[in-house]
This record gives sequence, C-alpha cells and structure tokens, in this order.
Amino acid sequence: MAAKDDRTTPPPPPAPLAVAVADSHTHLDMQSGTPAEALAKAAAVGVTTVVQVGCDLPGSRWAAELAAEFEQVHAAVALHPNEAPRLVLGDPDGWSGQRRTPGGSAALEEALAEIDRLAALEQVRAVGETGLDYFRTGPEGVDIQKESFRRHIEIAKRHGKALVIHDRDAHQDVIEVLLAEGAPERTVFHCYSGDAEMAKVCAEHGWYLSFAGPVTFKANQPLRDALAVTPLDRVLVETDAPFLTPHPYRGRPNAPYLIPVTVRSMAQTLGLAEEELSSAIAANTARAFGLRATEL
Repeated sequence: MAAKDDRTTPPPPPAPLAVAVADSHTHLDMQSGTPAEALAKAAAVGVTTVVQVGCDLPGSRWAAELAAEFEQVHAAVALHPNEAPRLVLGDPDGWSGQRRTPGGSAALEEALAEIDRLAALEQVRAVGETGLDYFRTGPEGVDIQKESFRRHIEIAKRHGKALVIHDRDAHQDVIEVLLAEGAPERTVFHCYSGDAEMAKVCAEHGWYLSFAGPVTFKANQPLRDALAVTPLDRVLVETDAPFLTPHPYRGRPNAPYLIPVTVRSMAQTLGLAEEELSSAIAANTARAFGLRATEL
C-alpha cells in the first residue's frame, strides 16, 4: 500500500457508475500512461467518452488526431487565454515549457487561422478552452485575451461547434464579451467557478456549467450552492485532469476514471440518486457537444 504522503500515486478506481457518463474536459496529453490505457481505465468505471481539450497549437492538433483515432474521444481546439499574450508578447513559461519570443499580432493571426482550420474537422466538437484568465496574465495581456476570445467565439459560431469557456478571476468580463459578441447556441463554462448568482445568469442564457473536483472540496460551499441552482438539464461533469483531483484524493494525479467520485458528490449535493444525475449528465453532454447517443 502506498504511503499516505505519496502524492504521485494514482488514487484507486472507484466503483463503476450504473449509467455511463462523459468526462467533458480532460487533457490526456498531460497525463501519465498512454491514451488507450487511460480510456480503458475510464470505461471500466462507466466513463465511456471524453472531450480532449487543446490549449495551444500542438495540443489542439494532437486532440484532433486522437479524436480521429479513438471513437470515444471528441476534440476541442483553441488557444488558452494565457496562450494568446504569450504568442504576441513572448513569455518563458509557454505550455511547451520552451521560451517563446515575441511574435506580435501576426503570430496570433497565424495561430487563429490554424484553430479555424482544425475547428472545421468532423471529430472536433468544440472550440475551447478559450475565455479570460486574469490570474496568470497581467494587465498588458487583457486586451489580447479579449481579442482572442472574440475570435474564438466567431470561429465556433461559423463552424456550428460548441464553445468551451475558461474563466478565471474574470467572471463579469467573460459574460460581457459573450453577450456583446453573441454566445454560440451551445456554450459550456468549463470547471465552473462562479457563485450561485452567476449560475442563475448562465441559466437565463441557456449556458452549460461543467463541475470538476473543486465542487467536492469542503471549503467550496458557494460552488455547491451554484450547482444547486443550476437547471439539471445544464449540468455537466469533468476532471480537467491531471488537475483538480476530487476529495479525498486532492493533490494526487487526476484522470477520467475518477469522474464517479465527483458525480457521487454532486448527487449528494442535489439530493438525487446517482443514476438520475448520471442520466441527465449523459443527455446534457450529448446535447452540448452535438453528439449522437451512439457516440457517448
């Protein structure tokens, strides 16, 4: 048995879900092992579909290639909100870990053109994760983030794809941009982090809210309050793996097979049977990402 302080040891598999669901947001390229191993481990506990999300050009291309190879994988492609300022301004901490030199607006235009090309592919079901992130990007990057966000919204609408939102410390501005540009018919707030009042605003516009491991953390009652006021037909679940591992495994590696832990915590918050919530999540995921029942 692994020592309790071994934060590198993967948590044990949970009991399988009786009704299969999808992990609506994961990063298999950042997880240990092969994608085939991760998908098999997830399927064994009732997580039969995943949305593989790109954060930059290499990651978005990889997501599209993986979705073409595995029928249980659907791709989302985008420049993460922090990626756009890196392309324009340069930054030593890009997603690849390699130093970036300033590329100016031409670099952003070229990257957006590639995202546009990828978004046209059949296996790409969403444009994202895009949005705004004021936690890691300073004031000099805000306008660049907003322009990138607006361009992603346009790409999603033109290709008829879902829009996957990354919103960190930018709730009001994200909503303002969505309303100003006109949100796509299918808009998903990945790893929802707002409060109950914001959840009500999202519900008014028919946006989907995807809940991840933080909804299980003891200190996050406001997040559970937000879940409680979200219409059941707008609730999704995700891992954002390898990040945001649910309680009681917080700090250890996350992966799609841990979705049942979060689903059961959400069911308890909502006072629903696990099977009822899982059925709703499965139907919502199909609707949000334009999937047929056979693709779940």
